[in-house]
Amino acid sequence: MTRIALIHALAHSVAPINEAFARSWPAPVLMNLLDDSLSADVARTGLDERMHRRFLTLADYAVDCGADAILFTCSAFGPCIEAVARRHAGIPVLKPNEAMIDDARRHGGRIGLVASFAPTLASMPAEFPPGTGLDTELAQGALQALNDGDPAMHDESAAQAAQRLHARGCRVIALAQFSLARAAGRVAQRVPVPVLTTVDSAVQRLRQRLGGE
Repeated sequence: MTRIALIHALAHSVAPINEAFARSWPAPVLMNLLDDSLSADVARTGLDERMHRRFLTLADYAVDCGADAILFTCSAFGPCIEAVARRHAGIPVLKPNEAMIDDARRHGGRIGLVASFAPTLASMPAEFPPGTGLDTELAQGALQALNDGDPAMHDESAAQAAQRLHARGCRVIALAQFSLARAAGRVAQRVPVPVLTTVDSAVQRLRQRLGGE
């Protein structure tokens, strides 16, 4: 049976990706690995050598446990994930955003990227191909609202960020973090353009790569 390792830096990312698998591809065995200190540490130290070693250690453990693929669910660690992909070239190793980026570009037009974790907006734009029309917005206070147990405020902040992007001419909204997927419904009510989530795009990409029916 297919085993997929999901490696998380935010506790809020766990439920959205598991729910996306349950909706779209329930067959695989899912293995959730959470280190919720990663997000705080990267804000302090950046992607230093120690951070790279931590990602390699997590990936090595997942592979030793029989993972057929690895999906990282936090957007601020691109170079660390690339190092994992080089070490474990024999299996799919996905950045959280790569499938959604491809889906967004297929829609055409300017892409509006919403994030609730500020380092994501520093790192993720570089993952888009050169020349991509891209605008970004921070959903100010959304992540804190989620941490405080106020999901409605989180979703409202994301929706307002999406509205600002649409007003500036964006023709597709991309929710940059797995934890933001829960806001997709609220966002879709506010903007008359496609709304994409990392979780749904990632599940479909893995299903294609691993031959899931």
